[in-house]
Amino acid sequence: MSAKIDVDKLDFAFQPIVNTNTGKIFAVEALIRNVEELEFESIFHFFDTLANKKILYKVDMLLRKKAIKKYKKIELNNLKLFYNIDNRLFAMPDFEFGETAKQLEKYELSKDDICFEITEHSSLEDQQLIKHIVSTYKSKNYNIALDDFGTGISGLHLLYLSDTNYIKIDKFFIENIHKDAKKRLFCASIVEMAHTMGIKVIAEGVETKEEYYVCKEIKADYIQGFLVARPSTDIKDIKKYYSKDNIFNKDRRVTRGNFIDKSFIDKIDPLNVNASLHELFVYFKEHTLNTFVPIIDDNKKILGAIYEVDIKEISYSQYGLSLAKNDSFKAKLKNYIKPVLEIDLSWGIDKALEIFNMRNDAQGVFVSKDARYYGFINLNNLLSLSYKRNLEIAQNQNPLTKLPGNKQIESFISTAFKNDQHTQIVYFDFNDFKPFNDTYGFRQGDRAILMFSEILQKNISSENFIAHVGGDDFFVGFVNSKYEYVYEVIKKVQEEFRLNATSLYNEKDINNGYMTSKDRFGTSRNFSLLSVCAAIIELTKNSTQESFNQNIGQIKKLSKEYPYPYGSCIFM
Repeated sequence: MSAKIDVDKLDFAFQPIVNTNTGKIFAVEALIRNVEELEFESIFHFFDTLANKKILYKVDMLLRKKAIKKYKKIELNNLKLFYNIDNRLFAMPDFEFGETAKQLEKYELSKDDICFEITEHSSLEDQQLIKHIVSTYKSKNYNIALDDFGTGISGLHLLYLSDTNYIKIDKFFIENIHKDAKKRLFCASIVEMAHTMGIKVIAEGVETKEEYYVCKEIKADYIQGFLVARPSTDIKDIKKYYSKDNIFNKDRRVTRGNFIDKSFIDKIDPLNVNASLHELFVYFKEHTLNTFVPIIDDNKKILGAIYEVDIKEISYSQYGLSLAKNDSFKAKLKNYIKPVLEIDLSWGIDKALEIFNMRNDAQGVFVSKDARYYGFINLNNLLSLSYKRNLEIAQNQNPLTKLPGNKQIESFISTAFKNDQHTQIVYFDFNDFKPFNDTYGFRQGDRAILMFSEILQKNISSENFIAHVGGDDFFVGFVNSKYEYVYEVIKKVQEEFRLNATSLYNEKDINNGYMTSKDRFGTSRNFSLLSVCAAIIELTKNSTQESFNQNIGQIKKLSKEYPYPYGSCIFM
């Protein structure tokens, strides 16, 4: 194959990257198309060939120019371009800096408009080279993202070395994340680690609303995938995205009490990163109570903070202010910016406390709203919010299982009717619990209740609502789930409890398959071993809370009449 690559035959498709909470488009990723027209088997074959022929940098620069030119035509404000670069690019003999800046200047774009995605198609022997290259890119105000995070052999090493702005979790970990506890745990841990380091997280390959809900719940900042939009070579499709009635507008799931009281957020004035050092000195002179200043970019995104203690050596020197006014003095604000703990306002106080507890040197957490700086919660206010949250939980949870109680159940049901959201409500009730409790004692009865509580929480994803009515009665609210899925989950819960509950009996009762005890009339008779029945109520568009309240007792009674494992289902 010739070393000459005809890039005119190649094109770029753009795929939106959107804010997880609002659905607002944040960036587009440029994806190369038509490599098969150049007789390459795949995009991987394409890049491998370029690297082997030592022409990767030369061809990449031609492609980069092509992508920037097309991106400029989208004409949407505050939109970033994510551009993939193979990390083998840095080892090419003709590699040099400067060409990208020229292209951005040509199209009147800033360096903040582009983010370079480093892939793991190959592992460089000299990891320090990557550190040097990435540090240089960042010193020139470019953004860096680690692509396909979690799949390459050097992902964590690259993360440690590169001081990246974004992590893109590979689609392997996102696919069916709502059904895979290990994937959920892995991704949640990555998000927590990233946020502690001041890094934003993008979940790739989100294709279903269930996957989206989990990504939102684990606090991924952005999502990308077919659920949002497929890649398109037509830039008009990017502009059409906003006209769609999308899942973000339809997400009416209940947020139960885990909000941040805005009165605890201090509105500390920020400084733009392009401000002068002199303006920074003046800021601290005018804001004498502030020990730091939040630094934002032109899009009001929080970049970090500058602490007064770090600039005292200059600001309090004899010629400090004079030097700061001098244009030839090249010190820039970015040289003094320190990373900060940041949360989105929508994440709630639980996540704020979780993030804060990961850093013992933090003075508080910075708050953003829709990716824009909103304010700061200091240590004292965090402690106050923590106290309020713990008090609220203690007042409204079941003392045995620690699950939400009747107050939250009423709130969930009320919200379901108000929002007209597709909901299945399930009431669980133990079969023959009283004779078991009478024979084996309350302590063993509590063990049965705790066992069922744990089974529920293990099998039902936490974007749904699990509560404890009291005694042996439990409540689950499924939101935006298909009936078939709910039914299968309930059957699994019932079967697991039936099998595990046998461990609570003595050997004789286990061998018999029943126990003997007195019924409510004092008559001795045989009772089946513990199981649980379920009453499923599916709310429809015609459902009313009045009819629900009138029929709920009858529905629960009906569930007792059906043989295990079915229970009853009523469509209201």
